Amino acid sequence: MPIVLGDNQYGKAETHVVRVTKSGAEGRTHQIKDLNVSVALSGDFSASHLSGDNSKVVPTDTQKNTIFAFASESPLGEIENFALRLARHFVGEFAFVYRARVSVEEFPWARIQVDGKPHPHAFVRDGSEKRLAVVTCTDDAAWVVAGLSDLVILKSTGSEFWGYPRDRYTTLAETRDRVLATALTARWRYRAAMADWAVSFAEVRRVMLETFAVKHSLALQQTLYAMGEAVLEARPEIVEIRLSMPNKHHFAVDLSPFGIANDNEVFHATDRPYGLIEGTVIRDDAPEPGLAW
Repeated sequence: MPIVLGDNQYGKAETHVVRVTKSGAEGRTHQIKDLNVSVALSGDFSASHLSGDNSKVVPTDTQKNTIFAFASESPLGEIENFALRLARHFVGEFAFVYRARVSVEEFPWARIQVDGKPHPHAFVRDGSEKRLAVVTCTDDAAWVVAGLSDLVILKSTGSEFWGYPRDRYTTLAETRDRVLATALTARWRYRAAMADWAVSFAEVRRVMLETFAVKHSLALQQTLYAMGEAVLEARPEIVEIRLSMPNKHHFAVDLSPFGIANDNEVFHATDRPYGLIEGTVIRDDAPEPGLAW
């Protein structure tokens, strides 16, 4: 039976780069971009695998240096544009690279307030949320997937869970009023590799949060679909959205042994195990995803 080399790729993962852009008098006002960048290349690399011939292997150290060099360009811009420039560079610079995928995480920072005014160059990390972009390029095409992760959201009422099948292992009590909490990861695919990335991201985030808040939920699955549907209805440039929503369980504590009533006011929050709800919402006329995912 013949043995052959299958699909393969390689690259430099998680290059952490911080870009400071200076403006104003004496350059004292700073903007920062805090990015974690990963590159994965696919191409004619069989000789390296089969015989150790590295004549077509772009060193991962070169990839790291390229990230830093491109970050020095001003302006760096939105992470989707940054990833597009990097991916197009690798497939354009090296004929034996057929596909380049660049993934970027952006960590948000907010200015520290001093006497009620934003400080020009002091910042505080703005929560655990990360903005995401994944760009895949070949010589003649490009795909853009954007998103966010670790967006922790909670509603203290407006959620139910009941009517599920029961068997001898079921102990969960039905509820008509519960805390609904999750750490949202969402990724959405653009129709084309061109959009107003900043506006699109801000609006998708806003729509998802507003839908989560106002949708009376009979199941986290229902909330997930409603959020995805709302995004596609509001943003024509997006053709598909994939959501992952772990259920961060909050159980009402039984205080009756102490003679204390608990009207859904005191909860035990558990981090694991947790239910993990995932789903895709897509337009029926969406183009084929190609290499987007």
